[in-house]
Amino acid sequence: MSSRELIINRAAKEVKSNMNINLGIGMPTLVANNLPKGVENVMFQSENGLLGIGPYPLQNQVDPDLINAGKETVTFQKGASFFDSAQSFAMIRGGHIDLAILGGMEVSQSGDLANWMIPKKLVKGMGGAMDLVHGAKKVIVIMDHANKNGESKVKSKCDLPLTGVGVVNLLITDLGVFDFVGGKMRLIELQPGVTLEELKAKTLASFEIHL
Repeated sequence: MSSRELIINRAAKEVKSNMNINLGIGMPTLVANNLPKGVENVMFQSENGLLGIGPYPLQNQVDPDLINAGKETVTFQKGASFFDSAQSFAMIRGGHIDLAILGGMEVSQSGDLANWMIPKKLVKGMGGAMDLVHGAKKVIVIMDHANKNGESKVKSKCDLPLTGVGVVNLLITDLGVFDFVGGKMRLIELQPGVTLEELKAKTLASFEIHL
């Protein structure tokens, strides 16, 4: 199993029946294809105005006008609703999203998240992450533990502009799983084949160990 599959499968375990869920673009969207058996009536929301996103379309099902917030073509499931962006963000800000699973560029040891821009690089749109991290009942961040240069993305303090302060409830990387309680970061799981020594060596953050 690839490191990406490990992350996605672990995140999918956090999905429960009857949840309204928003998935960030990229790797988080793949969580929808890996829901545990027995999980039912999950409604995926897109902040561009759809509650009830279905599977990715087959080639003969593609409708270029039916897209998610990441500009990907999607389908909709029975019972889905369509609405404008104002209503979509009212849904988020009103506390009606049970779970948001987002990607991350950096996460700090106090649960700060940076995931929307890199200074001096083109940003096509910041999306709804800033609303989601404050409006969703639970926020999970999934990301690689290190960037493409091998530098830790789990840090004592984020260097990139923040999306939210102290907003991450659970962080899942290819090395481990952390929760955040009382402003403290806690290691609660190691990914298969990863040792505690390896994780410590690749992490620029302080954390408690609760394995």
